[in-house]
Amino acid sequence: MPIKNKEPYQQEYYAPVPTGLTRYMRTSLIWQIVRFLVINWKILKLMTRSHISR
Repeated sequence: MPIKNKEPYQQEYYAPVPTGLTRYMRTSLIWQIVRFLVINWKILKLMTRSHISR
């Protein structure tokens, strides 16, 4: 079976473009603070469980 060549510069050759909401979430200081607090809370819970069980 011969391999069919693809046309150059088709959509699948380019990186996906982020949506407006994605760009907002990446640049919003308020959203970054919220995510920082949530992740730190999860880490704190994990650490307290591991230290209490010893």
